[in-house]
Amino acid sequence: MLWWIMLLILAMLFLKVPIMVVLISAVLLMMATLAPNLDTVIFVQQLVTAIDSYVLLAIPMFIFTADIIVEGKTADRLLDFVRDIFGHIRGGTGIVTAATSTLFGSVSGSSQATIAAVGPPMRRRALEYGYTDSHIMGNIVNSAGIAILIPPSIVMIYYGMLTGTSIGELFIAGLIPGVMIFLGFAIYEYIIAVRRDLPVQPRATIRQIWSSFRKAFLTFGFPVLILGGIYLGIFSPTEAAAFSVLYAIILEVFIFRSVKLRDLYSIAVSTAVVTSVVFILLAAGGAFSWIISYLRVPQMLTEATLGSDPSQLQVILIMSLFFLVSCMFVDSLVAIAILTPIFFPLVTQMGVDPVAVGILVTMQATLGTVTPPFGVNIFTACAIFQQPYGKVVKGIIPYIVIFAVINLILIFYPDFITAYRSIL
Repeated sequence: MLWWIMLLILAMLFLKVPIMVVLISAVLLMMATLAPNLDTVIFVQQLVTAIDSYVLLAIPMFIFTADIIVEGKTADRLLDFVRDIFGHIRGGTGIVTAATSTLFGSVSGSSQATIAAVGPPMRRRALEYGYTDSHIMGNIVNSAGIAILIPPSIVMIYYGMLTGTSIGELFIAGLIPGVMIFLGFAIYEYIIAVRRDLPVQPRATIRQIWSSFRKAFLTFGFPVLILGGIYLGIFSPTEAAAFSVLYAIILEVFIFRSVKLRDLYSIAVSTAVVTSVVFILLAAGGAFSWIISYLRVPQMLTEATLGSDPSQLQVILIMSLFFLVSCMFVDSLVAIAILTPIFFPLVTQMGVDPVAVGILVTMQATLGTVTPPFGVNIFTACAIFQQPYGKVVKGIIPYIVIFAVINLILIFYPDFITAYRSIL
């Protein structure tokens, strides 16, 4: 009966039934057929318990921060500074796109916000320098995905809450794959620019670099204050999120004056709508996680797919594959709610560090947002650039290959993720 229910879930997903309806229906169906003695009151309690967490308060506040800075001038200031540093290098326009997306991701924590803020001005500039539209859109879509790995990351916050893993350590560890992916993109952009003999931007003068640095300097306070504050124990991730909202308001309203005080109301309403959707998904995902744990589904699945004596590498590969495929079709937070209770105990029993597991899970979530057919970043780019799906997808393949190579390196050598501990 369980397998029929799983097939029904997949069918509902392919029919584009709202995910929260799919999850709640699955929980109620499992309770009715496989655990008829369970009181439905427990189901309601699980819905509430799934989102009754102080840590999760960080999510709406980081979303609010991202909405404020997207409305403001942070992206333009970062773009100008990175352009003055890298613009004169061969392939500099593509490198500037990747670097700005990475930096903006460290401010906003949202890949969709990064596409919306960085995408349009960078695309216009790249087209002027001879880049094909598909190429630069592929760069933007994939570089924006780095925002999920570079803190603050909502995916990391939710994973840390579910597993009890230090969110501060997850934030620090996420910098390693984020920088690796950026460097991979930068090398690719240089090679393509040489092969196509793409023109470069004029070299900026020292005065121009100093001017753009002064304008962008305060925006670097977001990652410094968030990461530094958490790692030094000055405040918790939730307190860091609240501080990021205050900092964003001070910058955009009072210093840059790009957002008016009256605009904060409409921005907050937009944040509230997004937060409502996210928390409904988290509640439904939490209830689903509870029922599959109660029915011992993790044990059945692991025995069916891995056998009785799997190796550490086998477990990591299967876990990564499950998360990657799931994140290609459903929201990454829902995939984490469903799959983490299945794989986390098994992987950690095999000796893999919980922080390394979290980064691997986040990597799959990142890949899922940029991988066809249902990568959310692809659809975001189609809407923002008003371009057909096929044209956007055409340019993303080389970047996905780079993503995949780095993903495999981290899967085969998970200890590399926690190498920062020997430095800090």
